[in-house]
Amino acid sequence: MTKTPLFANGWQTATRYPDPAIIALDPSFEAYHLKLSAVERLATGCRWSEGPVWMGDSRMLVWSDIPNNRMLKWDEETGAVSIFRKPSNFANGNTRDRQGRLVTCEHGRRLTRTESDGTITVLMEHFNGKRLNSPNDVVVKADGSIWFTDPYFGILTEYEGHKSESEISANVYRVDGDTLKPTIVAEGILAPNGLCFSPDEKILYIVESRGEPNRKILAYDVSADGRTISNKRVHIDAGPGTPDGMRSDVDGNLWCGWGMGDPKLDGVMIFNPAGKPIGRIALPERCANLCFGGIKRNRLFMASSQGLYALYVNTQGVKGG
Repeated sequence: MTKTPLFANGWQTATRYPDPAIIALDPSFEAYHLKLSAVERLATGCRWSEGPVWMGDSRMLVWSDIPNNRMLKWDEETGAVSIFRKPSNFANGNTRDRQGRLVTCEHGRRLTRTESDGTITVLMEHFNGKRLNSPNDVVVKADGSIWFTDPYFGILTEYEGHKSESEISANVYRVDGDTLKPTIVAEGILAPNGLCFSPDEKILYIVESRGEPNRKILAYDVSADGRTISNKRVHIDAGPGTPDGMRSDVDGNLWCGWGMGDPKLDGVMIFNPAGKPIGRIALPERCANLCFGGIKRNRLFMASSQGLYALYVNTQGVKGG
């Protein structure tokens, strides 16, 4: 097996193929590894990158730079990086609904949707009269429902110089696509973070980022009517790793942002549907969130601490992430 690069002397894109930063942990990963593709750094200069979302109709990637209270965009045609929105109310996770509207979790304690004319609609700020904590990550199901996590931790406590008191437990919510009525679908998770559905939407995966003794990726069965979940179980025990955001490809593999502790683990971990690690992408920074995009939806975009990276892979991401 290829030795994991540590990037101790800095990082630069691979000058020859295959890129040693793309590492197979199981022979099955070779099917997803494009040997003539390398990790590319598309942008740097952020303070904490999160929430990448592909805007195919505009051929651009939008992501959040949370501490700088802004959202950035990268233009696929020119490679230019510019401001998408500032201030962003400390935007974090982003996705698009099935009508192409941008849905955003904001550490400013609300969930919003950007309409086609640019108007920002507040979808949720309270539940039963209590303020949300710090909406983190979000996905949209095929039925139009919006699912998002709301842990305690948030950037407001670190960058605005005061502590925002929690009024409600850390929950996972479903917002009905037609009525916009919110319901709690999961509670009792120790800081719910990243989430995504399996390709058939029968399983919901949620990162438990304050799990003891290790972070975990939990799995739940989704009910036939798509409104509730059950059968909570540990799908992946992260051990010394720190999974954050994740997305599924069409084969049901989980591509997970990873890092924070040992620098040898910084990057992306890939697990097959059974939860077995099959590959990883080594980066010089911790990867927080990721998404699939590009014309073929086969380009993996990785929001990683101060930068944004990309890699072409031999699979496609599922819709709704």
